Amino acid sequence: MSERFINRELSWLEFNQRVLDEGRDPTVPLLERLRFLAIAASNLDEFFMVRVGSLKTARQTDPESVDPSGMTPEEQLAAVAARVDSMMYDLYECFLNRLTPELEEAGIRRRCGNELTESQSAFVERVFNEQVFSMLAPIAVHDPAVFPLLQGRTLNIAVQLSSNDPDEPFRYAVIPFGRWDERFIALPTDEGFEFLLAEDLVELFIDRFFPGEDIIATVPFRITRNADLSVREDEGADLLAEMEDVLDERKDSFCVRLELSDQVTRPLQTFLRKLLNVSDRDVFVIPGPAGFADFMKLADLSGFGDYRYPKWTPQTTPGIEPGTPIFQLIADRDILLVHPYESFDPVIRLVSEAADDPDVLAIKQTLYRVSRNSPIVEALMRAAENGKNVTVIVELKARFDEARNIEWARRMEYAGVQVIYGVRGLKTHSKACIVLRREPQGFVRYVHFGTGNYNEKTARLYTDISYMTCDETLGSDAVAWFNSVTGYSQMLELQSLVSAPVGLREKLLELIALETERARQGGEARIVAKCNSLADPEMIEALYTASQAGVDIRLNVRGICCLRPGVPGLSDRIRVTSIIDRCLEHSRIYYFFHGGDRLVFISSADLMPRNLDRRVELLVPLLNEQCRQRAIDVLETCLSDNVKAREILPDGRFRPVVPSGDQETIRSQEVLQQQAIRAAEHAAEHQRLMFTPQSPH
Repeated sequence: MSERFINRELSWLEFNQRVLDEGRDPTVPLLERLRFLAIAASNLDEFFMVRVGSLKTARQTDPESVDPSGMTPEEQLAAVAARVDSMMYDLYECFLNRLTPELEEAGIRRRCGNELTESQSAFVERVFNEQVFSMLAPIAVHDPAVFPLLQGRTLNIAVQLSSNDPDEPFRYAVIPFGRWDERFIALPTDEGFEFLLAEDLVELFIDRFFPGEDIIATVPFRITRNADLSVREDEGADLLAEMEDVLDERKDSFCVRLELSDQVTRPLQTFLRKLLNVSDRDVFVIPGPAGFADFMKLADLSGFGDYRYPKWTPQTTPGIEPGTPIFQLIADRDILLVHPYESFDPVIRLVSEAADDPDVLAIKQTLYRVSRNSPIVEALMRAAENGKNVTVIVELKARFDEARNIEWARRMEYAGVQVIYGVRGLKTHSKACIVLRREPQGFVRYVHFGTGNYNEKTARLYTDISYMTCDETLGSDAVAWFNSVTGYSQMLELQSLVSAPVGLREKLLELIALETERARQGGEARIVAKCNSLADPEMIEALYTASQAGVDIRLNVRGICCLRPGVPGLSDRIRVTSIIDRCLEHSRIYYFFHGGDRLVFISSADLMPRNLDRRVELLVPLLNEQCRQRAIDVLETCLSDNVKAREILPDGRFRPVVPSGDQETIRSQEVLQQQAIRAAEHAAEHQRLMFTPQSPH
């Protein structure tokens, strides 16, 4: 680690440790703890697929290159392997020694073959005979070079068999599970939920696959394949076809991780290493079930509500009544929504009402990640079918959502939507929707900007900001920005909006520099920001300079933080905290004191090179004072968290933020939820006490 920067990959792993630590926290409900462990395991899957895959490629193509922290790809891979080893130990120690006894006490029990009752034994034998034996097929391995492809992130069982060949003491076979997703076989029981893992079921009857053979050993295993594959966006390329090729290439890309049960024999491990062409460092021998991300299904079991967080219901924002047209509500005032505490419904209403409103002429929208049955996409298709001009930028390169976006893009095209497949060489990550409506005073542009995706499912799980306005300047900017993106033309100079990759970096650096200069002149200077990641070296250096000049800097960074806070002479005035709680922190808010003028922006962009240089992003000023204050209040609430916040230390590690003395405990997500509930109740009470005369017409 350099004196100025923390390594990005190690910083991400510290973030994932914070997720895992929620699973180790005894104050968290039992099934939520299991969920956090499963999330940490799922996060690691993606980390290996993308980041480790990228480092392995870099080791081959540019082995002497160094990242801002001064580490080569080989040094990073070694450090990552050591840190993941420690993390996997924490995960399985927690699951086996802490959660498993509590799950059993709650009535959720894993059974092994020798623990089954007579009726359960008869049941699993029937399942095996009727389903499993017909579905799975063992594959003998004669030559690893021509062995059929094994899918990534799926279970397999390797089998070691005796051999009559004196030169080859063992023979081997593999039973791939493929996409069979029945990992938890529910067993008949009088109470609770008892289950047998699918791999335990197969191992229980393994001799049925190899009649007359001498089976020496078996071991469940799982592989993770590289997914860091780029689309070739050369001139004239069909982007949709290229993305489909990338999805195919992922299926047989090289293996970046092999997970093995600790029951593995040395010959089996050697065989699998050779079969999959992996090194010792790529092999992770674990003391429990491989593919722990699957345990998310167990965390979602019905009938165990007492072991989960109490259900949260997003509240209706005061002043946004269901019976009033959304356009009238936005015309009355700018609206700032804080999700998931406030409902995402107004955003859906904007698109849905626009689809059916005869006065709406056009809708322009960006789509990055949407839900499987998206009401917004359905509304866009309905709008096109109703004769409106609908243009949608669908980002086909949204990692791991490519297939869904390809499907939606085709469906929208069939419905008459003009679909643009992102921008060549860039990802369109910005979140914006523009509705052009004909009104008595002329044409009005209603605009929604967001920090999160147009996805009603994640809007209940992620913290995000929505800003809805019909401000003339923002509306004009939004149309000019959208048209330049879809037309692949040079970005026009906008009045209020700022876009990456052509101006967002420069704008943020300018705002930091203004605070720096104000501090040098003895004035009050403050920067407060909330984002998912902070990794851009130029931004970090600017913040270091600001700190040294006397700017007070408070950052709330959920994930990667390559900045080293609290280093004497470098970053004394910078404090960084990270919140991990039941909802995923996802909003981006940037606040500059600016001599008391208080400039506040929301954005789709994090402070990372990819967001600032290789993505189409938006930085949106909050022009309404009430909306500005609301966003600042959210920032201050998050910064005051002393229950679920962790402070980032100069070496990249972290420690819990705890109340001091008689300080009030503040859990920011709970505070924001209670504020939304009280505001909704107050509005409902106010409405109940109002007398509305009934018009004779």
